[in-house]
Amino acid sequence: MHPSTLAKRVYLLIFAIIIVFYFYGLGKLPLLGPDEPRYAQVAREMFLNRDLITPTLGGHTWFEKPALLYWMMVAAFKVFGVSEWSARLGPAVCGLLTIVAVWWVGREVDRGYGFWSLLTITTCLGLIVFSRAVSFDVVITMTTTWSLAFFLLHELPSTKNKRLLLAGFYMFVGLSLLAKGLVGIVIPFGVLGFYYLLRRAWPSRSVWLSLVWGVPLALLVAATWYGPVIARHGWTFIDEFFVQHHFARFVSNKYHHPQPIYFYPVIIVMLALPWTVHLIVALVKARGWQWRGMDSFSIVRVFSMAWLLLPIVFFSFSGSKLPGYILPALPAVVLLVADRLTVSQKARWPLVICGATILLVVVVLNFFAAPFARRESVKELLAIADARGYANAPVIAQRGDDRSAEFYAYGRVIYRADGEVITFDEISVDDARARGAKLVVFIPVQYVENYRGAPRIEIIGDNGHTAVLGWQP
Repeated sequence: MHPSTLAKRVYLLIFAIIIVFYFYGLGKLPLLGPDEPRYAQVAREMFLNRDLITPTLGGHTWFEKPALLYWMMVAAFKVFGVSEWSARLGPAVCGLLTIVAVWWVGREVDRGYGFWSLLTITTCLGLIVFSRAVSFDVVITMTTTWSLAFFLLHELPSTKNKRLLLAGFYMFVGLSLLAKGLVGIVIPFGVLGFYYLLRRAWPSRSVWLSLVWGVPLALLVAATWYGPVIARHGWTFIDEFFVQHHFARFVSNKYHHPQPIYFYPVIIVMLALPWTVHLIVALVKARGWQWRGMDSFSIVRVFSMAWLLLPIVFFSFSGSKLPGYILPALPAVVLLVADRLTVSQKARWPLVICGATILLVVVVLNFFAAPFARRESVKELLAIADARGYANAPVIAQRGDDRSAEFYAYGRVIYRADGEVITFDEISVDDARARGAKLVVFIPVQYVENYRGAPRIEIIGDNGHTAVLGWQP
C-alpha cells in the first residue's frame, strides 16, 4: 500500500474515533446548573414559536446572548426532537469543527505538526467539557478559531489564494458576532494587532485594503440576525443586549462573578490539561524563538502567543469573570504544545496521554458523573414531585435558581409581570394557598427545617443542594 494512502486511512480512522467520542453520552446526564436548561429552553421556545429572531424565556424576551447557538438547537430539535442530547448536539459539532480548524493549520505547517495538533486539541479537557454542554463559549471558540486559522494561513509563505483566506477570516468574524456578541470582534482583531506588535511589523498592503471589503462582509453576515432583531425591538434590545450584557458586565460586578486579576492564568492551566506541563515548557522556550522569522514555524509560534495572551489580558480586566470566557485561547495552547511535541520527537508518552484522557472521560461519564448531576439538576426532583401527585402544578423557584427548572417544568414556572420568576421568599404560604391550587416549591436545602411539620406542606425530597416541597391549598 502506498504510504499516502495508508496515511489517509489512518486519519479517517482517527477522525471516526474522535466523532464517536465527542457524540458519546451527550444525553446521558440532565441539563446542569442554571445555564444549560435556560439556554435550551430559550431555543425550545424559538422552535415552538417558529420565531428565529426573538429569544424568549417563559414567554418574556431574553436578550442576554445572540442567536447562533439557539439556531443550532432549533435545528437539532426539529430533526431529533427536544431532548438533552439534541440540545447538546450543536456544541459537540462546534467542538469537532474547532478540532478540524486546528488540524488544518498544523497540517499546512508540517505533517508531524498536524498530527500532534489533532491529537492535542481532541484531548484538551477544556474543549471536551465545554463541547458536552449547552454553552455559548464553545460556539465562540469555534468561530474565532476558524477566523484566526484563515488569517494565520494567509500569513504563511506556502499558502495560495490569499484573498480567499482573508474572506474566510471576515466571514467567521461575522459568525463570531452571532456567536457571542462584540467579543467576536475584540478577540480576532485584538489577536491580529497583538501578533503584529510582537513581530514588530506592519500588516501588508493587502491586509489593510481588505478592511474596505472585509468589514462590510463581516457585518453583512452578522446582520442576518442583528438587523431583524433591532428592527423589531429597537432600543429595548440595544439597551439589554449591548449596554447591560456587554458594557455593564465588563466594567462592573453587576452579574456577581468577581475573581482576582490572576484568575485566568490559573484557568488556562486547567483548561490545558493534560498538556499543561508541555505548555509551560513551550512558554519557557519562547525566549529562543525567531520572533521576526519568516518561516512557517516562527510565524505560527508568534501568532499562537498573541492568540493565547490577548484573551487572558483582555478578560482579566473584566469585572465579571467566568472560566469559559477564555476558552477561545485554547487552540493557541494546542498549537504551542504541538510545536513542542513535534520538535521533541517523543511519540510514546504523548500517545499514552491521549488514550488515557479519552478513557478517563468515558469512565467518569459512566461511573462518577451521575451523583454530581443529580445535585446540579432539578429534573429528578420534579419527577418525584409529579409522582407524588403534583404533575402540572405551578412551580415557584428558589432564590438564585435563575430559571433552571424552566426546561423540565415548561409552562409551569410562575413569573412576575416584569418577566422575573417569583421565588419562594417572595410569596407567603397564605398567598400561595390563596391561588387555590397545589404548588411545587424549590428552596435551598438548608431551609427545609423551617417547613418541617408545617400544616399542608409536604417535604418531597432533596438532592443535597435543593429541596422540593409540595404546598397544598
